[in-house]
Amino acid sequence: MATTRYFCKNLYNGENWQQNRLIIVAQDIIQDVIDGTPEQADKVLSSYTTPGFIDTQVNGGGGELFNHTPTADTLMRMLRAHAKFGTTQMLPTLITDNYACMQAAADAMASMQDMHLKGFIGIHFEGPHLSLPKRGIHPAKQIRPISNKEMSLFCRKDIGQVLLTLAPETVPLEQIHALQEAGVIISLGHSNATYTQALSAIDAGATGFTHLFNAMSMSKARDPGVVGTALDTENTFAGIIVDTHHVHQANCQIAIKCKTPDRLMLVTDAMNHADAPEAELIFNGEQIVLENGKLTTPDGTLAGSALDMITAVKNTHQWLNVPLEIALQMASTSPAAFLGLSKKLGKVKAGFQADFVSFDDNYKVNTAICAGKSLLS
Repeated sequence: MATTRYFCKNLYNGENWQQNRLIIVAQDIIQDVIDGTPEQADKVLSSYTTPGFIDTQVNGGGGELFNHTPTADTLMRMLRAHAKFGTTQMLPTLITDNYACMQAAADAMASMQDMHLKGFIGIHFEGPHLSLPKRGIHPAKQIRPISNKEMSLFCRKDIGQVLLTLAPETVPLEQIHALQEAGVIISLGHSNATYTQALSAIDAGATGFTHLFNAMSMSKARDPGVVGTALDTENTFAGIIVDTHHVHQANCQIAIKCKTPDRLMLVTDAMNHADAPEAELIFNGEQIVLENGKLTTPDGTLAGSALDMITAVKNTHQWLNVPLEIALQMASTSPAAFLGLSKKLGKVKAGFQADFVSFDDNYKVNTAICAGKSLLS
């Protein structure tokens, strides 16, 4: 069995820092991680090596938006674009849309799974079963209850892991429980729910919160809302957009303290701008403008982000003054745990899938390995 040896000077393996290590890869699996020297390696990596980043909320990239062209080609463009910023695994995310678009997106993901193409854990349906008052840029005319055919779509077994963002006040608890029983991961978001409603959804099987603090009911004196529920529940995960625009610095720090890095995940909520910074975007008939790194509609509504994962790591480390290893954990190990993949992804250790990235002192990603193969070549 042919092996490839990668030398890394500084390795964060998902648990701790190690120096001067050789990562030995055969096919798509890490065979061992041992002491070594650059002379023993087939490839010498950049300053820092870490488990590959896992983005559970990515709407587009490479100039493409998944909603606009829900095809296998779009998925590959998205993966190649985000790999340049350290993402080796993703959940392509479909914003609220009609059923035909949802079905096309599922079929595109099924083709990826059928070809055994790595990098796509599954698919994230962000809606359409959301709260109108908290819809953000999600088109109001498409927000609706879950139909029988949508239930069947979410429970397809050929599209990888399904993550569904929903507003618990709009979906019966029986449906939440049935989806969870079928293997769908339920995340609460775009919701105006009360603490009691959100807690009931967790009891029914929900385990996550989508872009914490954004598009959800805030904590008040007599009702903690969805935000308070997220911060108060130890057994749930939450994604957070650390782009310096979506969430105040203090709120980010509060979330880290309350959820801990084990349960808080960096997400991008990226639109089509990754590796295509000049791309124009019209969504739902509205122009989305990129200015100073911030995406908004003409009325000032935040419209996804132009964030990438290595920048999210950098912002978490530098803007929030969090140790680099904690930021890296939130980009890899924690989302792997959320997706039930903590024995396969999120660490650079023997027996794990060979997913890792390297970057230099300027946070430029130079290597992105997914299942033993480079995504940058």
